[in-house]
Amino acid sequence: MSEGHGEPNQCRKESVAGAAVPSDSPVTDPGQVRAGNSDSGAAKFDGPRGKAGALKKSARYRSRSLSASSADSYSSTSYTDEDEGAQPHEKAIAAGQPNPPYCVRNIEQNAFGRREIEIAEQEMPGIMALRARAKDDKPLKDAKIVGCTHINAQTAVLIETLAALGATVRWAACNIYSTQNEVAAALAHAGYAIFAWRGESEEAFWWCIDQCCTPTATWQPNMILDDGGDATHLMLKKHGAAFKNIKGIVEESVTGVHRLYQLSKAGKLCVPAMNVNDSVTKTKFDNLYSCRESIIDALKRSTDLMFGGKQSVVCGYGEVGKGCCQALKALGCVVYVTEIDPICALQAAMDGFRVVKLNEVIRQVDIVITATGNKGVVTREHMERMKNGCVVCNMGHSNTEIDVYALKTPDLLWERVRSQVDHIIWPNGKRIVLLAEGRLANLCCSSLPSFVVSVTAATQALALIELYNAPNQRYKADVYLLPKKMDEYVASLHLPTFDAHLTELTDEQAKYLGLNKVGPFKPNYYRY
Repeated sequence: MSEGHGEPNQCRKESVAGAAVPSDSPVTDPGQVRAGNSDSGAAKFDGPRGKAGALKKSARYRSRSLSASSADSYSSTSYTDEDEGAQPHEKAIAAGQPNPPYCVRNIEQNAFGRREIEIAEQEMPGIMALRARAKDDKPLKDAKIVGCTHINAQTAVLIETLAALGATVRWAACNIYSTQNEVAAALAHAGYAIFAWRGESEEAFWWCIDQCCTPTATWQPNMILDDGGDATHLMLKKHGAAFKNIKGIVEESVTGVHRLYQLSKAGKLCVPAMNVNDSVTKTKFDNLYSCRESIIDALKRSTDLMFGGKQSVVCGYGEVGKGCCQALKALGCVVYVTEIDPICALQAAMDGFRVVKLNEVIRQVDIVITATGNKGVVTREHMERMKNGCVVCNMGHSNTEIDVYALKTPDLLWERVRSQVDHIIWPNGKRIVLLAEGRLANLCCSSLPSFVVSVTAATQALALIELYNAPNQRYKADVYLLPKKMDEYVASLHLPTFDAHLTELTDEQAKYLGLNKVGPFKPNYYRY
C-alpha cells in the first residue's frame, strides 16, 4: 500500500480509470524500468506489472489508526511500516545516485536485523552445516549470482552462505511486501548489494531487479537464483547478450518453473536450468510442512481468528493445500476442498475432506484460501455471495488467484485495518477481510519456520554448486530436476538435529535391492 495509517474515517477518492492491477503472473515484458539506470540506452519496458504502484485505491479508501490492542496483537515479518514516505530508490536518484551500491529502507536498522539473522542461524542446521563443510573449498569461487527471492532472515543465512562459498551476489525481492526491512539493512551494512524494501511500488520492484541484472565493468552475472522467474525474464528481455553468459538458473517456485518450461518449449532457453521446486526436499518440506504451520500463523496474527467450528474452503489440494487443510482440521475447522485433478481430489476425499465446487459452499464458509497457482479462482461473483466477515487469502505464489482488481469499483469501500489487512465494504454494510491484497499470505502476514527454509536453502545452494561446476556437456539448454543423491544429502544434513540415526544396508542387502550402500535409495520416479 502506498498510503499510511491516516486519521480515522479519512477518505480519499481516486478514479477507477487510474487504477491498475499489480500482477505476479507471467508477463510479456517487465514493468517500466526507471530511466537513468546504468543501461542508459535501454528502452523502457511496459508490462502488466509495471502499470502502477502497489494496489491503488480506486473509488474510496479509508485508513484507520492502529489501536494499541491491534498493534500488540499483530506482528508482521518486518517491524517497520512499509508506508514510510517516498520510495528509497527515488531518494537515491534525487541524490545523484542512479546506481547505488545498495538500496534499502533504513540502513540504521542493521543491528536489529543482524539479531534476526543470528536467531535464524540457530534453527537452520542444514545450510549452516553446508557452509562449514564447503567454505574452505570455495565451490562458488568467482560465481556472480543474481538473486531474486523473498528477503528475510532465512534468506540472509543463504546469502551469507553463498558468499562464504566464494560467490559475489546482488539481490532483489520477488514480492513487494515480503521483505524484512531490518534484515535488508543488516545485509547492506555487511557489504552486500541488496535492493529491496517492504512496500515497493511496482516500478521500484523492476528497478531493484534491474540493478541486479544490469552488467557493468565490475559486474558480469553468471548465475541466477530466482523465485517466480522475474529476474530470468527481465535479463532475457533487456540484457539478452549478458543472459547468454549465464551458466545456470536455479528456480524454486511453481510459477517460475512454468515460465522456464515455456521458454524451453519455445526454444528461447539458451542456458541450463534446475527445477528446485519439484525436488523432494522442496515439495515435501517447504510446501507441505512449512505451509502447515505458517497458514495458521498468518491468519492468527492478521485477524485474531478463532478456528474451532469455523467452516473453511481450500482451493487446491497440492502440497500447499494439503498442509493448509491439515492445520485447519487440527484446530477444529470444518474443511472443504476444491480440485480439478481427480487424483488430488481422491486424496482429499480419503483424507476426510469433502470435495466440492466453490459455488456450493461459498455462502456458508468463514475462510477462503487459494493454493492452486492458477488465475481467477475466486472472482467478484464469489465475493458478492460471501457472508459478512469472511476472510479471504492466497497461499500460492502469484497474486492472480483472487480477482482483487474486480473489487476496485466506486461502490466498494476499502478500509485498512492493520498492515496487510483490508476490509472491503459493500453498500449494504457487508464486509470481507482481504489479506495482503491477494498476495502470498504466509510471507506478507507472518514469518516462516526457519528449519524448513534451511532445507530449501541447502537445496538451492547445492543446485547452484552443481550447475556452476558441471562440465560443459553435462547439462544442455533445458530444465532439469535436482539429482536424487543431492536430495538425500540435504535431508541427511538435517537429521542430527533430531538425534536421528540411519540404518545402514549390509553388502548382502544392498546387492539384493540392487542399490549402492550410500544411495541413492529411490528411483527418480518414486513418489514419497
